[in-house]
Amino acid sequence: MNICLLNDSFPPVIDGVANVVMNYAEHLTRDHAAGVIVGTPRYPDGDYEKYPYPVVAYPSFDMTGAAGGYRAGNPFAAEALEALAAFRPDIIHSHCPASATVIARLLREKTASPVVFTYHTKYDIDIKRVVHARLAAREAISVMVSNIEACDEVWTVSRGAGESLKALGYRGNYRVMANGVDFQKGRVEPEKVRQVTAAYDLPENVPVFLFVGRMMTYKGLPMILDALKLLLDRGGDFRMVFVGKGPDKELLEEKARTLGLMGSAGGPDRCFFTGPIYDRDELRAWNTRADLFLFPSTFDTNGLVVREAAACGLSSVLIEGSCAAEGVTDGVNGFTIPESPEALAALLEKVSGDLGHLRQVGERAMEELYLSWQDCVARAYEQYQLILEKKEQGLLPARRKLPADYLVRLTARTMEERARRRRVYRELFRDFRETAVGMMENIQEAEETAEHFLDQLSADLHRGIGKGRKG
Repeated sequence: MNICLLNDSFPPVIDGVANVVMNYAEHLTRDHAAGVIVGTPRYPDGDYEKYPYPVVAYPSFDMTGAAGGYRAGNPFAAEALEALAAFRPDIIHSHCPASATVIARLLREKTASPVVFTYHTKYDIDIKRVVHARLAAREAISVMVSNIEACDEVWTVSRGAGESLKALGYRGNYRVMANGVDFQKGRVEPEKVRQVTAAYDLPENVPVFLFVGRMMTYKGLPMILDALKLLLDRGGDFRMVFVGKGPDKELLEEKARTLGLMGSAGGPDRCFFTGPIYDRDELRAWNTRADLFLFPSTFDTNGLVVREAAACGLSSVLIEGSCAAEGVTDGVNGFTIPESPEALAALLEKVSGDLGHLRQVGERAMEELYLSWQDCVARAYEQYQLILEKKEQGLLPARRKLPADYLVRLTARTMEERARRRRVYRELFRDFRETAVGMMENIQEAEETAEHFLDQLSADLHRGIGKGRKG
């Protein structure tokens, strides 16, 4: 089976969805002997030759000012589309509803292969953050939903993510296909933990709380700081470690300083911002050292970091009813609270007095919440096979007709015609070049023959003149 994976982020950009695509590619090729090709916007410093599968990086333009370091891809890059089509994918799997899904639809026109789409995150929140005009944001969300509805099958990473998509106006069905984690199950050896965390003041028997992810206020990070301030005012002792980067990092650091959580006179720093950590073993070490993972986000649709924490025996605090809290039973394999600093502070005060209980809850999280990428991709591969069987039998559900369908078909045909013309022009140029080279070779050969003839004639004349003189 040949599978085309499409996404708007890929290394050198590292985010949650890029990580998903890389794990899909790795396990599809390694565990299922599938052919994989990846399509993604090109970044100037990207190295796309180092992967064991082909990566087609198509033209893009800079979106740093609006989209935090990301680039927007050009979905109408004809050469990239031709390269992806030449791979003859059986399944086209898009992981982003923007240019990746536009390319997926164009590619379907050329290959007739089904398009699967996975809804990973609440893109509408990012759209509203970037597009401040309400009407424009609403139109952008409408276009996004229409793009998703054009796919043959839609997956979401949680039930809550599916309902969030429905709330945006999506009218189709969806299948819950949770993502896995690339952490191996188990805690890191103590020496590695000490090595990784040695630069930070983390006293024994003082609870360590941890957050890993993008530094964005909408992930509930201000609520964490407010809760920690309440806990500190009640005489609680703790250390809080934030791992990650993002546009709100400086704002959060300033808030922590204002609250007296770092850099305060006469007391230790209780909050640390490490910046991003890309080494997976170092992240495992932090998850092993921490006593509780704080993730009060109602934005995230799955919360892979919660499963990564669980892989290391670390339980999480989550907001009741959030997508990240799916599968979590309060006090058993994690903790759930109402969305307020007071509720979080009360829980932290309660659990700080019994770190042994936190360890037990973490062990349950490891057994009940952990999902490996190997198992996750195996389930996806099985679903790919079912989709292809339905296609062969003519049982794929009919897609709802959309106004943009005709435009997509017309664009695909136009791009194909242009590509055909380019091929013709290349062949004509090659033939012309070969003819011209042949003519030049013939001319050169004629010149050499003429030169040889003239040399011979000159020699004969000299010989004739010499004989005449002697006579």
